[in-house]
Amino acid sequence: MHPTHTTLYTQRRFELSRQMGRGAVAIVPTAHEQTRNRDNDFLFRHDSYFYYLCGFTEPNAWLIISGDGHTTLFCQPKDPDREIWDGVRLGPQAAPQTLDVDAAFSITELDARLPGLLDGCASVWYAFATHKGLETRIDGWLGHLRSKARLGALCPWSFNDLCGVLDDMRLIKDVHEQAIMRHAAHISACAHIRAMQWCAMRVRAGLDVREYHLDAELLHEFRLNGSQYPAYGSVVAAGANACVLHYRAGDGCVHSGELVLIDAACELDGYASDITRTFPANGIFTGPQKSLYELVLASQEAAIAAIGVGARLSDLHDASVKVLSQGMLDLGLLDKNKVGTVSDVIEKRHYFQFYMHKTSHWLGMDVHDCGTYFEPSEMNQVSTRVDPLTGDTLRERPSRILRAGMTLTIEPGIYVRPAPNVPEVFYNIGIRIEDDAIVTESGCELITRDVPVGVADIEALMRA
Repeated sequence: MHPTHTTLYTQRRFELSRQMGRGAVAIVPTAHEQTRNRDNDFLFRHDSYFYYLCGFTEPNAWLIISGDGHTTLFCQPKDPDREIWDGVRLGPQAAPQTLDVDAAFSITELDARLPGLLDGCASVWYAFATHKGLETRIDGWLGHLRSKARLGALCPWSFNDLCGVLDDMRLIKDVHEQAIMRHAAHISACAHIRAMQWCAMRVRAGLDVREYHLDAELLHEFRLNGSQYPAYGSVVAAGANACVLHYRAGDGCVHSGELVLIDAACELDGYASDITRTFPANGIFTGPQKSLYELVLASQEAAIAAIGVGARLSDLHDASVKVLSQGMLDLGLLDKNKVGTVSDVIEKRHYFQFYMHKTSHWLGMDVHDCGTYFEPSEMNQVSTRVDPLTGDTLRERPSRILRAGMTLTIEPGIYVRPAPNVPEVFYNIGIRIEDDAIVTESGCELITRDVPVGVADIEALMRA
């Protein structure tokens, strides 16, 4: 928690209160501690909604925010014995001044005080289907309140999903958030450079290189530069493993002549970055590798060119797919005599054999950040179409319109598994290139290009 930023969190809480309206109460718990095994917990990571509203990172805490902006925090009490084992706690006495909340109490008082905080309120807001057991606890508090009805207690009569309001607030990143994300992106880019150069040095020397070695280099650079955690489980995939989209770094050998795909990035002060680079283990692309790589890079550049205020999020994917589909025909991955023109490839989704994921996702506190992918003002405009691959009837809504401050990834790829009629020179090549972009009035700002993407630039980096 940074005390100088308390005003930022206070402003967010007041904006939430404004959108909920008077007579509303929001209940926002942080994440639960999770047991890893026996009496050992996983490393704790706060709930993103909770952190967004107060910047507090301790476990076992709750925020209660009323429609008039009044905020109550429940947190762990000071406990000298436990603090010897688990670290110093902020405690309820120091919380109001440190976190700029109106009142704070021990978490042990939560059940006793909540019915009183809900008494007389018109609506209760909480994140639906997010915290297991939360609905049951709310039912308990309301049940206690109803039992006091003859004494004048008034129970709330409506329930609202907090996700809708907070998701839209979080979707636009403010100046403070953008600065953190740039820093996180820089740390992650340095980690990719470290892994690429270390790999080339070892492979060219004929030394043993494993996927987990590269994972270790990434994690070292993250922590060395102040990152608290990886933003997600790192993908470090050598050779054919790169054709498995969510492959985790294992003990696979990294061989000279193969490509290595690394999808890894850090989290810094609650915000994620997300970078993928694909590079030759020995620092030199082969002809087939270069052909596919330059195709993926061209498709990424097409998607980047489509970013801008007023554009649709789907425009990025469409631009990327068009370039990839044409390239698959040109390189012989798809037989034009069987699949037809590029329009046919797109319409019938023939490209899906080699490219089966979307080009972008939101990025922020969560690596797959919150926010709908359709335009809220057009959510009632529903069309249907039949998926040419599955035969399923799909319901579609107009894609989200991009606004300045939205932050997203651009990550096209191509994954060639051995199959009939596929040129053997491309077998087991998996390539993905991923960068993070902040939408600006003039287009976008790429915040992850401290690590290069061009073929010549990658080869030069790995010779260094």
